Amino acid sequence: MEVSKRDWKLYREKLPEWQESYMERLVATYVDYLTSDESASTKFWEMEKRIKRDKKNPGVLIELSKQDVPFDLIRLLREGVITVGDLDDFSDELKETVEFLKDRLG
Repeated sequence: MEVSKRDWKLYREKLPEWQESYMERLVATYVDYLTSDESASTKFWEMEKRIKRDKKNPGVLIELSKQDVPFDLIRLLREGVITVGDLDDFSDELKETVEFLKDRLG
């Protein structure tokens, strides 16, 4: 599927907002963990591990590619970065493609 110029523009506008929101949620979980009763060294090493893992998430870092938009949207949905409702402003064609691929890819 060829992503329309409108959908591509909208995706590039919305992605930073989605990522910011996702990272806010991550930071909130970090704060909760850092204020736990764990030892400082345990918290330090656990946070290092979490940040290393989390920065690979598309909600934090993703390479922009027009042809990958449907697949990226599926990844963002699966990782809990966005919800199906976040796709409302996109074309029906793109939403149908995402739904089709999501069903096929499991």
